Amino acid sequence: MTTKIPTGKQKTVHSSRIWLQVLAWLVACWCIAPFVWQIITSLKTPSEIISIPATLVPKHPNLSYYSALFARKPFARYFLNSLFISTVSTLLCLLFSSMAAYSFARLRVRGARWMSLMLVLISLFPGIVFFFPLYEMVRVTGTANNPIALIIPYVTFNLPFAILILTSFFRTLSVEIEEAAKVDGFSRLQILFKIVMPLSAPALATTGILVFIGCWNEFLLSLTFMTRDSSKTITAGIASLSGANTLELPWGPIAAAVVISTLPLVVLVAVFQRRIIQGLSAGGVKG
Repeated sequence: MTTKIPTGKQKTVHSSRIWLQVLAWLVACWCIAPFVWQIITSLKTPSEIISIPATLVPKHPNLSYYSALFARKPFARYFLNSLFISTVSTLLCLLFSSMAAYSFARLRVRGARWMSLMLVLISLFPGIVFFFPLYEMVRVTGTANNPIALIIPYVTFNLPFAILILTSFFRTLSVEIEEAAKVDGFSRLQILFKIVMPLSAPALATTGILVFIGCWNEFLLSLTFMTRDSSKTITAGIASLSGANTLELPWGPIAAAVVISTLPLVVLVAVFQRRIIQGLSAGGVKG
């Protein structure tokens, strides 16, 4: 027997969906507007950039800023440095956080609740709190201009967040599969790497992308610890761009650099958007 929804309620539900879609589009436009404006700025001539009122469409679009960017600075090197440091940091973070999260989710660890609470509290602290101890560590160990000076802090800062996400996801996985693997002689590590992690691909993809974005966009530590031009990351490289004199800001090259640095993240999220949605939603459903 089927129950019919009254016509008035149908109209109300339909109207609510329309308003939600409108709101979603407004939020999306608000978020993407700065990136679109950077693209437009990177295609303008110097006179168009400073013209008032501002032009929404470049009258004479060109790619001169992009070519000048790579000619004036080793921008390709900055890009590769960021790619290497962010990728290694993300992989190490996923490795360590998955082992810790599996322990919280499956093993009876004494004081697990207190440790989980500590992870939440630690994740609330901004990275600037640890800046001076990190600076002293880098100075004493002589690791300035070495990728390890950024990889260790990046992994450390992102571990609490990654552990919390993966723990909630691991708890939704069926225990019966792991018990069957134990009967077959699998150890805990074999169960984690051969069964749990393949089943947790959406959560791992979501966590990995969020960690990668955080590492890619980090600025303060990379600017401080990477003083040599060949060691700088892409954010520090953008900050080093300068004009003909100290009072001039090269808005065109900066806009082109921002576009280049943002495109990999846009592509990454676009390719794995389905995995991201699955990973963010699956942790909230039990069973």
